[in-house]
Amino acid sequence: MTVQLLNYAFDRWTPGEGKLAELQSAIDGAPVATTGSGGIDFGEMLKHARDVGGPALRKLTFHERARVLKALGQAIMARKEELYELNYLTGATRKDGWIDIEGGAGTLFSFSSKGRRELPDAHVLMDGAVEPLSKSGSFVGQHIYTPLQGAAVHINAFNFPVWGMLEKLAPTFLAGVPAIVKPASSTAYLTEAAVRIMTDSGVLPTGALQLIVGGVGDLFDHLTGQDVVSFTGSASTALKLRTHPTVMRESVRFIAEQDSLNASVLGPDAAPSTPEFDLFVREVAIEMTVKAGQKCTAIRRAMAPAAYLDAVQQALAEKLASTKVGDPRSADTRMGALVSLSQRDDVRQKIAELEAAGARIVAGNPSADSAVAGGAFLPPVLLRTDDPWSTVAVHDVEPFGPVSTIMPYRDLDDAIALANRGKGSLALSLFTHSADAARDFIGGAAAYHGRMLVIDRTNSKESTGHGSPLPVLVHGGPGRAGGGEEMGGIRGVKHYMQRTAIQSSPTMIAAITGQYVPGAPKHLIDVHPFRRTMSELEIGDTWKTESRTVSIADIEHFAEFTGDKFYAHMDEEAAKASPIFEGRVAHGYLILSFAAGLFVDPDPGPVLANTGLENLRFLIPLYPGDSMRVELSVRSKSLKSEETGVVRWAVEVFNQKDELVATYDLLTENVP
Repeated sequence: MTVQLLNYAFDRWTPGEGKLAELQSAIDGAPVATTGSGGIDFGEMLKHARDVGGPALRKLTFHERARVLKALGQAIMARKEELYELNYLTGATRKDGWIDIEGGAGTLFSFSSKGRRELPDAHVLMDGAVEPLSKSGSFVGQHIYTPLQGAAVHINAFNFPVWGMLEKLAPTFLAGVPAIVKPASSTAYLTEAAVRIMTDSGVLPTGALQLIVGGVGDLFDHLTGQDVVSFTGSASTALKLRTHPTVMRESVRFIAEQDSLNASVLGPDAAPSTPEFDLFVREVAIEMTVKAGQKCTAIRRAMAPAAYLDAVQQALAEKLASTKVGDPRSADTRMGALVSLSQRDDVRQKIAELEAAGARIVAGNPSADSAVAGGAFLPPVLLRTDDPWSTVAVHDVEPFGPVSTIMPYRDLDDAIALANRGKGSLALSLFTHSADAARDFIGGAAAYHGRMLVIDRTNSKESTGHGSPLPVLVHGGPGRAGGGEEMGGIRGVKHYMQRTAIQSSPTMIAAITGQYVPGAPKHLIDVHPFRRTMSELEIGDTWKTESRTVSIADIEHFAEFTGDKFYAHMDEEAAKASPIFEGRVAHGYLILSFAAGLFVDPDPGPVLANTGLENLRFLIPLYPGDSMRVELSVRSKSLKSEETGVVRWAVEVFNQKDELVATYDLLTENVP
């Protein structure tokens, strides 16, 4: 039964008015839904996002927003079967849908985990260390990130209606910015269903998320410099949007992920019968058939040494011939349909353009009858060119379907040049067991590709594959690929924040950021901080230890016990002859060990483990007869899970003259 998709605007579901577009099943062309956004006030949608959604999100800390992401992911997983049923109508198999649906939820979980582990439980993100700007330290500089106070407009492609939305929403919400989502119409019914699940969860702050299931009308006319546009789609549409007068006038941030003629290269050492050869053939076949080749990261150009090209063709043709194309709901189907008849027509046209340019079909028939009457089915098609420098269309024309072109290269330099001829890609894979070849290839090609994989027999079983963007790694590429970046862990969050340089006193910097910085006031406490849970600790809480004198006997015992008999610790004359020391000095690691002995509370309690130290600096020597004491201050806190969290402590070691001897950050796992 055909249903009308609804827009989600102003925190309510709203039908579009006027003429509606009909959406059809990719399997048999039957009507699925109607869609439209007529009658929606897009300027007011942006205003609602800025005035309601933005303040609601910014009121939450990074950790609170991370918990929202986790709850949204759990809501998607709890009702995933509803999405899988709609997924079939897009032409995708259940395996394809897993990438989209559960992969989307997994992206939410990943960013939730990143946010709780790597961001402070605060509203401001510090960028780098404090920069001293005065002799006494009373005037310093600090870079910070704060959320933009606009809205994020997400324009997504048809091929991943769930993941494509969630991989943008995760860093956006974690940054504290509301979003307006515009999915591609042909699969908007799946996006709308996912948005319903998220709104039904009850965890979204008011105004945080809105959905447009039709055209965007005059939305772009109302954008400001505080807004962000994140676009996935064709280069022509990206250019049109990027050059919109308002986008240019207001300097609106524009993130684009667009056309990409990704390549996979068989290394010069990967002859037939080697594991790398078989892995290469398998990966090209997978990338041609998963999602019917409708992936922005799919392999469009497969390059091999000229002597191996015939073997590559034969092996690929055999693999593709065994691929069952049909109804995606059937258990034995390995490749479903393209998203629509118009998309199939476009792929056929692009294949014809490649043939006209000199490539020839060596496997598959683009004119074959549809596997299901009325459906948008197309068998995988493999083309070949023996002169890739003359057949220039293979580097310029992208058939967005189950299509790839194999081509030869002369040597590694030629392979690098051919890979880079794509003018920028999202992903490139190299199959080689030669470390020298990998080093030379990456050095010559990395500037043209957003993500690169080197696959061989040692890592193939655990490799995530050529076409899998990961939440923790950047997704994007230079040049033709759009010049933008998405995801990449906390890097993606920063795309929705403003970096600002703050100049003030350490006291003010600490107050602004909600995190302790050197020179800021310390709150001396009379209960050992290791006896307090994370929730009981406050930023700046400080424990001052007693002093301990370091003797020559301590130094010699440490040297004998550890085997560290460096001359500066054991030879008085040699130490004095050094331009650094005035005589024998205590080991740096002795200072660390004695520091721990001074501040550690030994009994079981909220501190569960020491998980490491960072930013260690030894500032001045500690000589025999000097004493040392420690000031241990809470720098920041972050939740790791529901059961544990991480406290970052600022450790400062002083001598008897109150001179700073050493500093470092101590990380402990604590009970929340």
